[in-house]
Formats: sequence, structure tokens, C-alpha cells
Amino acid sequence: MLRRLGELVRALRKARGWSRRELSHRSGISERFLADVEGGSANPSLLKLLDLGQALSVDLALLLGGLGGASGRARPTIALLGLRGAGKSTVGPLLAQRLGWPFVELDALVEEVTGLLLGEIFQVHGEAYYREAERQALERLLVGSPRCVVAVGGGLVTSPATFALLRGAARTVWLRAAPEDHWQRVLAQGDTRPMADNERAFADLRRILAEREPLYCQAESTVETSGKDVHAVAEDVLRTLQEDGKENKRLSR
Repeated sequence: MLRRLGELVRALRKARGWSRRELSHRSGISERFLADVEGGSANPSLLKLLDLGQALSVDLALLLGGLGGASGRARPTIALLGLRGAGKSTVGPLLAQRLGWPFVELDALVEEVTGLLLGEIFQVHGEAYYREAERQALERLLVGSPRCVVAVGGGLVTSPATFALLRGAARTVWLRAAPEDHWQRVLAQGDTRPMADNERAFADLRRILAEREPLYCQAESTVETSGKDVHAVAEDVLRTLQEDGKENKRLSR
């Protein structure tokens, strides 16, 4: 629990580009104690958590979300990870329906935060601007929607601070598929952009998937999607989450 809180505080601090000294100055908490918090060895009081929340400009609920441990009891948000074509946008609504929770596309929140379409964001401002907006949208979601299933962009895992924030405050599930499945699913959706003017598009997809696989593997759970329909995958995700919760309850006794 304390380790997860430390990861969350460190991720929030680094996302703002602050040193530990800067956070100490803003929160009134000593650098040494902050180092212990981020290292998972300190047990901060409620007042210190309030000071941290005010300094980082986040709701206390977001910091308390980091105290859920692996069981997820205080981390009810379920985040689906994976490269484009993993099935996040089709499996997510089915899973949310089973749970009776809302389904959210993080990219839709990014557009809401910026007032721009995704294509406009990348064309006008570039990826760095998008990644910052993505982090802001995620923070807003984690505070404002305590129970939801969220599909995140395939590249979120490449932003260390944002990915650490997600892992600290949500239960993460990687929807894993073979490169060929990613490719066919994108084309089946009517999206021909991957191969437009790019003869090496499929090779690029394989390379990106291979590069990100070590990051996706950091998710709490992995569910195979190749050779399965979306309903079967949604059931597998739900079953995996339930089994993980039972196992962690047993280990905590």
C-alpha cells in the first residue's frame, strides 16, 4: 500500500517537472520524509497527505486511491491497455456493462480538455503537447470517476510519469494480441491509414509492439485476445480481475 502511494506521489511530482526539493518547499514537508514516502517506507498522516494534495493540486481522493493495494478495493477504476487494435474500445463497453459502470475513452477526455480533435492536436501542437493533455485528462478522470472502465491510448505506457500514475490509481489490464490480429482489426474497422503511403506499415507495427511489450507487461493482469470474440475476452477480463482479487485477499490474511 505504501509502495503504491510512493509511486503515485513520485509520478505526480515528476509529471510537473519538480525536484523533491521543490515539492518540499511547496508542501512544507521535509525532503527526507518525502524520500521515505516515495520509497514506500513512510506512513504519512492524513494532514501530510492533505499538504501533498494541495501542493500537487490534486484531490485527496486521488492520493487515497494509491492506498488500495493489489486487491483494488480502493482502486475501482479498471484501465485497459494495448496497442491500437487490441480491442479496448469493443471489450471495454461490454466489461463496463457487466459491472454496471460507465465506459470512458481517455482520448475523448483529451479532446475535451484541449478543445481540439486528436488529429489537430498532433498536427498543430505535436506529441509532447498531447502527452501533457493526456496526463491532465487522466488526473481529472481518476478523481471525478471513481468507478469506471477506461480505454487508454496505446502510447500512454511510453510516458513514465503518466503510466506510474495510472498503475498507482487504477487496476491495469493488458489486452494482448498477435501483430497480425492488431493489423486485421484496424483494417476491419475501415481504417486504411496504417498502410497509406507506407509499404513498411506492418513491419512498423511489429516493431512498435515489440518495443512496448516490456511496458505492457507491467500491467497487473494480462488477457489474451487472439482467436476470441469480444464477449469471450470481456468474460476473461472479468474472471481474471475476480481471481486476482481473491488471491490477494488470501495473501493478506
